[in-house]
Amino acid sequence: MRDLFWHLEKLGRVRLSDHFYLRQFLYSEIAVAYNIPNMPDNPDLAIETGTRLCQTILEPIVAEFGPIVIRSGFRSARLNDFGCRKGLKCASNAKNYAAHIWDHLDHQGRKGASTCIVIPAFNDGQTRYKTWPQLSHHLQATLPCTEPKRFKYDNAFNVGWREGQ
Repeated sequence: MRDLFWHLEKLGRVRLSDHFYLRQFLYSEIAVAYNIPNMPDNPDLAIETGTRLCQTILEPIVAEFGPIVIRSGFRSARLNDFGCRKGLKCASNAKNYAAHIWDHLDHQGRKGASTCIVIPAFNDGQTRYKTWPQLSHHLQATLPCTEPKRFKYDNAFNVGWREGQ
Protein backbone atom coordinates (compact mmCIF):
# COMPACT_ATOMS: atom_id res chain seq x y z
CA MET A 1 0.00 0.00 0.00
CA ARG A 2 2.86 2.37 0.75
CA ASP A 3 4.19 2.05 -2.81
CA LEU A 4 0.68 2.64 -4.17
CA PHE A 5 0.43 5.86 -2.14
CA TRP A 6 3.73 7.22 -3.46
CA HIS A 7 2.83 6.27 -7.02
CA LEU A 8 -0.51 8.09 -6.78
CA GLU A 9 1.14 11.01 -5.00
CA LYS A 10 3.58 11.45 -7.90
CA LEU A 11 0.95 10.87 -10.56
CA GLY A 12 -1.44 13.38 -9.00
CA ARG A 13 1.19 16.13 -9.26
CA VAL A 14 1.37 15.90 -13.05
CA ARG A 15 0.20 19.21 -14.48
CA LEU A 16 -2.13 18.80 -17.45
CA SER A 17 -2.69 22.50 -18.24
CA ASP A 18 -2.61 25.94 -16.64
CA HIS A 19 -5.48 25.23 -14.25
CA PHE A 20 -5.55 21.45 -13.94
CA TYR A 21 -3.47 18.69 -12.36
CA LEU A 22 -4.16 14.98 -12.74
CA ARG A 23 -5.04 14.81 -9.02
CA GLN A 24 -8.27 16.72 -9.70
CA PHE A 25 -9.46 13.91 -11.97
CA LEU A 26 -8.38 10.91 -9.88
CA TYR A 27 -10.82 11.44 -7.02
CA SER A 28 -13.81 9.10 -7.11
CA GLU A 29 -16.56 8.56 -4.56
CA ILE A 30 -16.78 4.95 -5.72
CA ALA A 31 -13.05 4.45 -5.17
CA VAL A 32 -13.26 5.93 -1.68
CA ALA A 33 -16.44 4.15 -0.63
CA TYR A 34 -15.35 0.72 -1.88
CA ASN A 35 -11.59 1.05 -1.28
CA ILE A 36 -10.64 0.54 -4.93
CA PRO A 37 -7.55 2.43 -6.12
CA ASN A 38 -8.29 4.66 -9.11
CA MET A 39 -5.00 4.31 -10.92
CA PRO A 40 -4.35 4.17 -14.68
CA ASP A 41 -3.15 0.95 -16.29
CA ASN A 42 -1.26 3.14 -18.77
CA PRO A 43 -0.26 6.39 -17.00
CA ASP A 44 1.43 7.84 -20.09
CA LEU A 45 -1.74 7.50 -22.18
CA ALA A 46 -3.88 8.88 -19.33
CA ILE A 47 -1.58 11.91 -19.08
CA GLU A 48 -1.57 12.42 -22.85
CA THR A 49 -5.35 12.25 -23.24
CA GLY A 50 -6.00 14.19 -20.04
CA THR A 51 -3.68 16.93 -21.27
CA ARG A 52 -5.59 17.15 -24.56
CA LEU A 53 -8.90 17.29 -22.67
CA CYS A 54 -7.70 20.06 -20.41
CA GLN A 55 -5.93 22.15 -23.03
CA THR A 56 -8.49 21.94 -25.84
CA ILE A 57 -11.78 21.71 -23.94
CA LEU A 58 -11.55 22.69 -20.28
CA GLU A 59 -9.18 25.68 -20.50
CA PRO A 60 -11.39 27.43 -23.10
CA ILE A 61 -14.42 26.79 -20.87
CA VAL A 62 -12.60 28.30 -17.88
CA ALA A 63 -11.48 31.27 -20.00
CA GLU A 64 -15.07 31.99 -21.01
CA PHE A 65 -17.05 31.08 -17.89
CA GLY A 66 -14.62 31.20 -14.98
CA PRO A 67 -13.90 28.34 -12.58
CA ILE A 68 -15.49 24.94 -13.11
CA VAL A 69 -16.10 22.05 -10.73
CA ILE A 70 -14.84 18.58 -11.64
CA ARG A 71 -17.52 16.05 -10.59
CA SER A 72 -15.96 12.96 -12.12
CA GLY A 73 -12.94 12.51 -14.32
CA PHE A 74 -10.62 9.60 -14.95
CA ARG A 75 -11.78 6.11 -13.99
CA SER A 76 -9.61 3.04 -14.12
CA ALA A 77 -11.07 0.17 -16.11
CA ARG A 78 -11.32 -1.86 -12.90
CA LEU A 79 -13.15 0.91 -11.03
CA ASN A 80 -15.49 1.68 -13.93
CA ASP A 81 -16.37 -2.01 -14.37
CA PHE A 82 -17.17 -2.26 -10.66
CA GLY A 83 -19.33 0.88 -10.85
CA CYS A 84 -21.19 -0.48 -13.87
CA ARG A 85 -21.82 -3.90 -12.32
CA LYS A 86 -23.07 -2.31 -9.07
CA GLY A 87 -25.33 0.24 -10.79
CA LEU A 88 -23.28 3.24 -9.58
CA LYS A 89 -23.84 5.56 -12.57
CA CYS A 90 -21.06 4.09 -14.73
CA ALA A 91 -21.64 2.91 -18.29
CA SER A 92 -19.88 -0.26 -19.45
CA ASN A 93 -16.15 -0.24 -20.05
CA ALA A 94 -16.75 -0.63 -23.79
CA LYS A 95 -18.73 2.63 -23.76
CA ASN A 96 -16.24 4.39 -21.49
CA TYR A 97 -12.98 3.53 -23.27
CA ALA A 98 -11.51 6.86 -24.51
CA ALA A 99 -14.12 8.62 -22.37
CA HIS A 100 -13.94 8.28 -18.56
CA ILE A 101 -11.37 5.52 -19.08
CA TRP A 102 -8.62 7.75 -20.47
CA ASP A 103 -5.92 5.10 -20.68
CA HIS A 104 -7.62 2.70 -23.10
CA LEU A 105 -8.47 3.24 -26.77
CA ASP A 106 -12.09 3.02 -27.90
CA HIS A 107 -13.39 0.25 -30.20
CA GLN A 108 -12.22 2.28 -33.23
CA GLY A 109 -8.68 2.61 -31.87
CA ARG A 110 -9.05 6.29 -30.94
CA LYS A 111 -7.66 8.11 -27.91
CA GLY A 112 -9.93 10.24 -25.77
CA ALA A 113 -10.84 11.56 -22.35
CA SER A 114 -13.98 12.98 -20.78
CA THR A 115 -14.99 14.50 -17.50
CA CYS A 116 -18.17 15.51 -15.75
CA ILE A 117 -18.16 19.21 -14.87
CA VAL A 118 -20.37 21.94 -13.46
CA ILE A 119 -20.12 25.57 -14.56
CA PRO A 120 -21.17 27.58 -11.46
CA ALA A 121 -21.61 30.81 -13.47
CA PHE A 122 -24.18 29.04 -15.68
CA ASN A 123 -26.03 27.67 -12.65
CA ASP A 124 -26.05 31.17 -11.12
CA GLY A 125 -27.51 32.72 -14.29
CA GLN A 126 -24.33 34.73 -14.93
CA THR A 127 -23.79 33.74 -18.56
CA ARG A 128 -25.54 34.81 -21.73
CA TYR A 129 -26.73 31.20 -22.11
CA LYS A 130 -29.91 30.82 -20.07
CA THR A 131 -30.91 27.27 -21.02
CA TRP A 132 -29.06 23.99 -21.27
CA PRO A 133 -29.71 23.64 -25.04
CA GLN A 134 -28.19 27.10 -25.62
CA LEU A 135 -25.06 26.23 -23.60
CA SER A 136 -24.69 22.81 -25.20
CA HIS A 137 -25.04 24.23 -28.71
CA HIS A 138 -22.49 26.94 -27.95
CA LEU A 139 -19.92 24.43 -26.62
CA GLN A 140 -20.33 22.16 -29.64
CA ALA A 141 -20.09 25.11 -32.06
CA THR A 142 -16.93 26.58 -30.51
CA LEU A 143 -14.97 23.59 -29.17
CA PRO A 144 -13.75 20.30 -30.69
CA CYS A 145 -15.66 18.43 -27.99
CA THR A 146 -17.81 15.37 -27.75
CA GLU A 147 -21.51 16.10 -27.43
CA PRO A 148 -22.14 17.31 -23.87
CA LYS A 149 -24.41 14.95 -21.93
CA ARG A 150 -26.33 16.69 -19.15
CA PHE A 151 -27.36 15.21 -15.83
CA LYS A 152 -30.25 16.73 -13.88
CA TYR A 153 -28.40 17.35 -10.65
CA ASP A 154 -26.51 20.69 -10.60
CA ASN A 155 -26.55 20.89 -14.41
CA ALA A 156 -23.49 18.64 -14.33
CA PHE A 157 -22.50 17.35 -17.76
CA ASN A 158 -20.00 15.06 -19.41
CA VAL A 159 -17.81 16.66 -22.05
CA GLY A 160 -14.70 15.32 -23.66
CA TRP A 161 -12.02 15.29 -26.28
CA ARG A 162 -11.70 12.40 -28.70
CA GLU A 163 -9.14 11.84 -31.43
CA GLY A 164 -10.63 12.60 -34.85
CA GLN A 165 -13.63 14.40 -33.35
